[in-house]
Amino acid sequence: MSQLQFEHVSHTYDGPTIVDDVSFAVKPGQLTCLLGPSGCGKTTLLRLAAGLENLQHGCISIGETVIADAKAGKQTPPERRGVGMMFQDYALFPHLTILENITFGLDHPSPELLQWIHNALDRVGLTSHIDSYPHVLSGGQQQRVALLRAIAPQPGVLLLDEPFSDLDVTLRIQVREDTLRILRDSGIATLMVTHDPEEAMYMADRILIMQNGKIIQDGTPEETYCQPASAYVAALFGPVNRLSGIVKNGRVDTPMGGFQAPHLAEGTFAQVFIRPEGVFAGDVTTNSSNKINFTPSTEMQVANVNLLGRSSHLHLCRSVPAPGKETHLLARVHGVYLPERGKAVQVQIDQDQAFVFPAENQ
Repeated sequence: MSQLQFEHVSHTYDGPTIVDDVSFAVKPGQLTCLLGPSGCGKTTLLRLAAGLENLQHGCISIGETVIADAKAGKQTPPERRGVGMMFQDYALFPHLTILENITFGLDHPSPELLQWIHNALDRVGLTSHIDSYPHVLSGGQQQRVALLRAIAPQPGVLLLDEPFSDLDVTLRIQVREDTLRILRDSGIATLMVTHDPEEAMYMADRILIMQNGKIIQDGTPEETYCQPASAYVAALFGPVNRLSGIVKNGRVDTPMGGFQAPHLAEGTFAQVFIRPEGVFAGDVTTNSSNKINFTPSTEMQVANVNLLGRSSHLHLCRSVPAPGKETHLLARVHGVYLPERGKAVQVQIDQDQAFVFPAENQ
């Protein structure tokens, strides 16, 4: 198995820089996810690795083989890179059977490869469709076939471009699980592009967060979610509560209590980002104020509440002394908790799920 390596890669499209001095490696058996919004450069990196764009600056290698070197003028054609790629639309050939699609481009597939295909189809429940044509398959089934086709030639590297974007939510969960099982068995270095943070958390061994063509954080899903390096990263993983204040004596005082900020200079105007699951709400008579590393209990009123299956989402409100000002928080509570609107509840914040950053545009 081979490692995919990017070294000081940059790229432009007749204007601003799309990829700006990016370096990273994807190890064999590792699924690395490029995560970020549209236009941040992640798909361009995938296309550069596949050879669909000529490298302008830097070097890309697979194992010991340099496949693109801008300084040396080397651009290995896509078909000679040993790269498998699965596109968003799967691009199956409608006139070929499932077996013919998977083995397309392979001269005289070996008995071992054919056995691997049969075993893989059996694992994902598609054995009965081996002689069927793509139009009779569901979107999830077509996705599985496209993945097997990309892996069948035994590429050194696999590239996945938004592979689950066309699937509905329920189907996406099962297809992700099937995909992970196939990739783990293959041991191939896999680079995946997505704009969906939940997808990245579920799939990746490692997440590379991109912003304006640069990688601004590199870590495991746990590190990325629990230790965001910036306000941009903290807000990337879904809604956050925002409080603000001035740093005094190493902490930021807010209407919901004080938050430690030893990394910020005295007098800095700061924002506190708090994930909804870090806001704990309960009845006035039952809520405990003795939780370790929690802010003191504060009374708030329930402005709205919604049950979303596995969790309850509360919109909480508290008036502050300054006229016309209120503090609003969103809380995500596990299970069913549906207090009436206007009910007073005690609220505490888990400081381990609160992140303090300098406020933008100070």
